[in-house]
Amino acid sequence: MMYRHAHVESGMDPALNPRHRSTFEVVKRVTAFLRPYRWMALGNIGCAVLSLVCAFTYPKLARFIIDDVISQKRADWLAPAAAVLALAFFLREFFNSLRIRINNEFEQRVIFDMRSAVYARLQRLPVSYFDPRASGDLMTRVIEDVGAVERVLIDGTEQGTVAALSILGVLVVMLVANPALTGVALLPVPLLIAGALAYTLTASRRYRAQRQAASAMNALLLDNLQGIRQIKGFGREEHEDKRFRQRADDLRRANLRIMRAWSLYSPGMSFCAALGIVLVLWWGGRQVMHGSMTVGQLVEFVFYLGLLYEPVGRLHGLNQMLQSARAAGERVFDILDTPPERSEGRTRHLPRVRGHVQYEHVYFRYGNDRTILKDICLEARPGEMIALVGPTGAGKSTLVNLLPAFYEPSEGRITVDGEDISTVSLASLRQNIGIVSQEPFLFNGTIRENILYGKPDATNDELLHAARAANCHEFIERLPQKYDSLVGERGVKLSVGEKQRISIARALLKNAPILILDEATASVDTATEKLIQEALARLLEGRTSFVIAHRLSTIIHASQILVLRNGEIVERGRHEQLLELNGLYARLARIQNTASIEEGFARLIL
Repeated sequence: MMYRHAHVESGMDPALNPRHRSTFEVVKRVTAFLRPYRWMALGNIGCAVLSLVCAFTYPKLARFIIDDVISQKRADWLAPAAAVLALAFFLREFFNSLRIRINNEFEQRVIFDMRSAVYARLQRLPVSYFDPRASGDLMTRVIEDVGAVERVLIDGTEQGTVAALSILGVLVVMLVANPALTGVALLPVPLLIAGALAYTLTASRRYRAQRQAASAMNALLLDNLQGIRQIKGFGREEHEDKRFRQRADDLRRANLRIMRAWSLYSPGMSFCAALGIVLVLWWGGRQVMHGSMTVGQLVEFVFYLGLLYEPVGRLHGLNQMLQSARAAGERVFDILDTPPERSEGRTRHLPRVRGHVQYEHVYFRYGNDRTILKDICLEARPGEMIALVGPTGAGKSTLVNLLPAFYEPSEGRITVDGEDISTVSLASLRQNIGIVSQEPFLFNGTIRENILYGKPDATNDELLHAARAANCHEFIERLPQKYDSLVGERGVKLSVGEKQRISIARALLKNAPILILDEATASVDTATEKLIQEALARLLEGRTSFVIAHRLSTIIHASQILVLRNGEIVERGRHEQLLELNGLYARLARIQNTASIEEGFARLIL
C-alpha cells in the first residue's frame, strides 16, 4: 500500500507553508463564522459599551468629590458621593462579568463551528492532499490554529469596537473640557502610530515561522509516538531525542523572536503613553498654579487620559493577536479552500452493482512526477478474482486505489457495471467496495465498534455471523470483556492474526459486491494462517475481487493474474496459461524458498 512519511529531515516541509494571505482576507473569511451568532456579538459589544459608560462617570465623580465636596468641606455629601462612585465601579464590573460570560459562550460556539468545518473538509479531501503532509501538522491546524484565528475575531470584534468608541468618546469629552490640554496629551500619538506600523509590517513573518515550527514539532512527536516500538527496537532513543530537541529548539527560537519584538514594542508604546500623562501633568500643573484650572479638573482630565490610553494599549495587544491570527488563518484556510474529492451535486447515485469492472486505457501520475501506470486495460466480470503480482513499486496498490477513487486517473476511465466512476457519487461508489488492507487499521475503541464500522446499523446477529465467518468469534469470546474489549491504538492489544480476522469480519459485515484485498505479509503461525485463509475464502466467495498477492499459493485459482512491471501489465492469464507462456511469472513460480512474490522478483531482476 502507499504510505506517506511524516518526518521532515532538513529544512521546512513545503506542505507546512501554505499560501500567504492578507490580514483583510483572513478577517473577512473568519467573519462568516460569526454571522449565525450576531445577537451574541451585539450583546457582547452592548455589555462592553455599558461598562465603558460606567467608567466614563469616574472622572466626573472624582472631580465632584474633590472640588465640590472635599474642597467645600461638605462632610454630609462625602458618604453619598463615595457610594455613587462605588456603585459606578460595581456596575462597570457587573456589565464586564456579563460580557465575559456571553463572550465565552460566543467564543466556544464559533470555535466548535470552525473546527467542525475544518475537520469535515479534511474528511472530504482527496487522498493526494494527505500524501505530502504530516499528520501532526494537520492536527495542529485543527486544534491550535483554529483557536488562534477565532480569538482575534471575537476578542477583536469586541475589544476593537469598544476601544474605538472609547477613544472617540474620550477625545470628544477632553476637547470640550480643555482643547489646549487635549492637544498636549496627543503629542505622543505620532510615535504610537509609527511604532504600531513598524511592528505590524514585520510581525507576520515571525508568527508564520512560529506556526510552521510548532507544526513541524507536532508532526515529529506524532510520528515518534506511532513508531515507539520501532524506536525502542532499534535502540534509537538518543537519536530521536536529538531530533525532537532540534524541532523544539526551532520553536523556542521562533517564540523568542516574537517575544523579543514584543518586549520592545509593548514597553515602548507604554512609555509613549506615559509621556502623554507627564506632559498633561506638566502643562495642567502650570494651569492649576496660575489659577486657570482647579485640582479637580486636572484630576478629571488625567482620569480621561487614562481612559484614552487604556484602549490604545488594548489595540496594541490586538495588533499582536491579529498577526498571530493571520499566520494561523493561512493554514486553516489552506484546508477549507482545497476542493473536495468530487462535487456530489454533479454526480449520480450508484445502486448496488453486480461487480463488472473495466479499466480502459488508464494512465496515472502523481502531479508532474513520473507516470506510475501506463495504458492499463483490464476487465473483471462479476464474481471473478483478479490477482495482481509484481515487484515492489510496480503500481499494484496504485491500480486498486483508483477503483474506489482515492485517486483520479490522469487519462482513460474506469467503469463499474458500465457506469463511469467519475460520474457517480463517491459515497455510493465506495458503498459497493470492501477493502482489507495489508496492515489492517483498527480504531482505538472496542472490538464491537471496529467490526460495526463496516455496517453501523447491523443487528447483533449480523455482527456475530460476520465474526464467526471471519474465524474471530472464538478468540473474542475468550477475552474478559468479549466484544466490548478495547483494542488499543491501532489494535495494539491484539495479535497480527487477530487484527486481520477482525478486519475481514468488518468487510464481511459490509457485504460489498466488490472487494480489494491486499494480502498480509506478516508471519503468523500455521494454525492462525489456516484460520485467516478460511475467512478470506468466505470473504471472496461470490464477489468481484482484486487481490494484491504476496504468495503464489493464494492466487493459483484466480480468474486472471496480471503481472505488472514499471506500471505496465506485461503478462496476463490464468496460472496454467502463464506457466505455459514461460515468461516472468513462470520464472517466478520456479523460484524456491522465497518469503514473498516481491522477494522472488527481486532475485529475478537482480
